[in-house]
Amino acid sequence: MNLPLLPRLTEVAALFLKLGTIGFGGPAAHIAMMHDEAVRRRGWLTDQEFLDLVGATNLIPGPNSTEMAIHLGFRRAGWPGLLAGGLCFILPASLIVTALAWVYVWFGSTPQAGWLLYGVKPIIIAIIIRALWTLGRKTVTGPLVAAVGLAVLILSFLGVNEIALLFAGGLAVMVGENFQRWRKPAVGLWLAPPLIGTTTGSAAAATAVLFGLPLFALTLLKIGAVLYGSGYVLLAFLRADFVVRLGWLTDHQLLDAVAVGQVTPGPLLTTATFIGYLLGGFPGAGLATAAIFFPSFAFVALTNRLIPRLRTSTWIGGALDGVNAASLGLMAAVTWQLGRVSLTDPLTAVIALASLGLLVRFKLNPTWLIAGGAAIGLLRAIF
Repeated sequence: MNLPLLPRLTEVAALFLKLGTIGFGGPAAHIAMMHDEAVRRRGWLTDQEFLDLVGATNLIPGPNSTEMAIHLGFRRAGWPGLLAGGLCFILPASLIVTALAWVYVWFGSTPQAGWLLYGVKPIIIAIIIRALWTLGRKTVTGPLVAAVGLAVLILSFLGVNEIALLFAGGLAVMVGENFQRWRKPAVGLWLAPPLIGTTTGSAAAATAVLFGLPLFALTLLKIGAVLYGSGYVLLAFLRADFVVRLGWLTDHQLLDAVAVGQVTPGPLLTTATFIGYLLGGFPGAGLATAAIFFPSFAFVALTNRLIPRLRTSTWIGGALDGVNAASLGLMAAVTWQLGRVSLTDPLTAVIALASLGLLVRFKLNPTWLIAGGAAIGLLRAIF
């Protein structure tokens, strides 16, 4: 049933406020939760449409999970939903990070949250594994797509650049699936993505530049517009600009900011919110959040309507299939790496296995599992 706009917009806002509040575990976990809520529980779109959006977010700069929230909001409630999905996903994390930054400035340290992550991390691993299995069955449509996903997984472990793997995966499947139709060079559609690189500066700035909100906002706007790869690439960008070039932060402050971004729910880019408060108080926190996330809204607004049209092209459809397979290969590599640091003892292994069983057998809402994991962590910290 096609609901009026206001109920759909309310639904979008409520969903992403919830996901922004419980969304621990990074982009892979966020996307897994979005798949569970938007595809399996609410039926807003199909698995294939969801995968196409995942592939599209991997090909544009910015935080993947935030861009997925923006895409899904648009799909459900149009342009108002685009804004509501992104803003409601970002808002809880930015408020939590701002509060922690206030504590940090006044007391010189951040509160410890190890007990919370102890119980939540294994559940996040289970959620990602279930999403990988569900999406993988839709993505792997033949031997070529399966081979691309496996190759990306292996090459990712060997340290090959993520963006190069995404483009290579898309190109391999595009050419492979359309080889028999390929008659003339003019018929083919070649993709020649530019090589994207960053420099971190060869030397520290001789003198610190005087802090100013306009320069601060422009710097974060630039980072948000060119940030490819995992959220952890953000550390390199922030250090190059705010530690080395401008001299506004120390390495210790930067690492504290990234640590806060890791232990709070929602997108890791709210690390910029923490830095904004350190440098410019509440105005700085708000401006930092707006500046680093604005490019994501712009990129999604420009590309969202193009994705269904691109799927109808056999060449671009093949490229999307390859990018989707490469995305899942990268997601699997991240899951393995996260699992190694999350499953640290027999109890965490039992939590992960039990959570996976509950998700598969009873289709339990992940929100309850995350709450239970946090309770387990609290009980362990107490006793």
